[in-house]
Amino acid sequence: MFQYSRLFGTARVPTPKGCVIGQDSASRHLVVLCRGQFYWFDVLDEDNNHLMSEKDISMNLRVISDDAEQTPTQEAAKGAVGVLSTESRKVWSKLRDILTQDGNSNNAECLNIVDTALFVLCLDSTEPSNVAELCGNMLCGTSKIVRGVQIGTCTNRWYDKLQIIVCKNGSAGINFEHTGVDGHTVLRFASDVYTDTILRFARTINGQAPSLWASSSPPPCKRDTTDRLDDASTTPHKLEWDMGPELSTALRFAESHLADLLRQHEFETLDFTGYGKNFITSMGFSPDAFVQMAFQAAYYGLYGRIETTYEPAMTKFFLHGRTEAIRTVSAESTEFVKTFWGDNPAAEKVRALKRACEKHVDTTRTCSKGLGQDRHLYALYCLWQRSLGEGAAVLVSDGESSAEADIAEGAQSSTRGSRNRQTPTTPALFSDPGWDRISNTILSTSNCGNPALRHFGFGPTSGDGFGIGYILKDDTISICASSKHRQTSRFMDTLDSYLVEIRKLLRATNQSRARGKAAVSDSAHKQTGTKSERKGRVIRTESLGDMDGIESGDDDGMGGCMCSSSLSFLSFSSLSFSFSFFFFFPSYRLLFFFLTCSIR
Repeated sequence: MFQYSRLFGTARVPTPKGCVIGQDSASRHLVVLCRGQFYWFDVLDEDNNHLMSEKDISMNLRVISDDAEQTPTQEAAKGAVGVLSTESRKVWSKLRDILTQDGNSNNAECLNIVDTALFVLCLDSTEPSNVAELCGNMLCGTSKIVRGVQIGTCTNRWYDKLQIIVCKNGSAGINFEHTGVDGHTVLRFASDVYTDTILRFARTINGQAPSLWASSSPPPCKRDTTDRLDDASTTPHKLEWDMGPELSTALRFAESHLADLLRQHEFETLDFTGYGKNFITSMGFSPDAFVQMAFQAAYYGLYGRIETTYEPAMTKFFLHGRTEAIRTVSAESTEFVKTFWGDNPAAEKVRALKRACEKHVDTTRTCSKGLGQDRHLYALYCLWQRSLGEGAAVLVSDGESSAEADIAEGAQSSTRGSRNRQTPTTPALFSDPGWDRISNTILSTSNCGNPALRHFGFGPTSGDGFGIGYILKDDTISICASSKHRQTSRFMDTLDSYLVEIRKLLRATNQSRARGKAAVSDSAHKQTGTKSERKGRVIRTESLGDMDGIESGDDDGMGGCMCSSSLSFLSFSSLSFSFSFFFFFPSYRLLFFFLTCSIR
């Protein structure tokens, strides 16, 4: 529950000593970004009641949009201060000091308004034509250069806060800062928004329909808000930044760096409609483990290698619990992918898949109890780093040292002068090649189990890796993959082919078992003689004809299947500290996306 307090009115603030989470519990306003320009207005009173109706907010947004269009796009882009939030934390910290220490400008006040806002609403002028483009826009925006000036939506962001992004064609999404909260917190928010939307629609048909949030206060349009409005400003205000030469130069460099990063990433989606978790569980498999093995098999089939794979498990059973790392690769998973791609009988492949999935389920349960190894090893690593000296650097996930590193280095240099100091010996644990290998994740995966969402994904956490987000629904599987140009489309095609092929194998082995059971029943019938005749005739499976799940052996793998065994396993949909994700509402085209640290 603690993380919910860090969802709104929160910002990740870089300082010379590292980042801190800034919070304003009295936040009442929101910031609107349109064409790189900043606006704000109050939406809550001092008691956290709504000041405005939906119609009033809509009118404000229209006024903001009209005003933003008055400034030429290229001119507005030159003052798009939000681009600075994409810089490295060290650089951004220094630039914030410039913004706050200039007493002759109002930059400090503008920065405080942004930092203390409930969230940032980004109104984009783009209209993504497909889901892949939508994913890219929600993660890091688009890059479009006109006459040497960046006018893409990447200039219309503020990455240190929760952002709700709305495109011109109605597509919308969320991009949030991942340091303070994990994915399940934002998932709950997204689910509540979706549920409330459905209930609001229901109330237009039946006024007695229940509300998601019970409230005794009347709606804003029927409430006497005269006194409350005295200290509130519901009229949009535009923030005017003073762009001095130093800030203008920094903005140009930040945009160039960001544009390079945007061109390095690609996104692909797969909406697999052949089957979903209902079929998987009917076959006796954990849906999450089943899909994890699909990733292993697809990668091995494409590259012939088994690489480090990561999946987060939530540890929210504990106070301030975050995540633990599930290491998908095991002896059982390795045996399975080699068996699957080898010339082996279908039954043997299915048995290998069964063993691999059972191992993955066991590992997942262990990690969710806080008994995994990754967080423990990382804690030891941090302790060793700190033992090197007061304020020694603790390396962050992207391989860069934190701000503390430079401070510590400077302090040590000033005290020891010209004296030479022997470099401490690296512990054998952290000098072992295995440590380097598990620290470089090639397949970074995460399962989002929220049925209200359509798509979910994130950027790769390593330069030669994939970021894979997936949602398991009753009859479909939605997957989004990203990489730095590592044949993402081909990987998704291989994954699609595997999902079709593995169903053929499961159906073939299931029909073989059914025929075997029928043969045993026939044998028992002959042995019991007249006793069985009094109880009736044995019904063979084949006589069911065209009933769901029973098809001929030449099936293409896309049909149904029946199985007497139905197992259900817990699948974790938490997120790790180092990457982020997006989601997409099925009926309302709302995409929710979290910023990956790779663009930092």
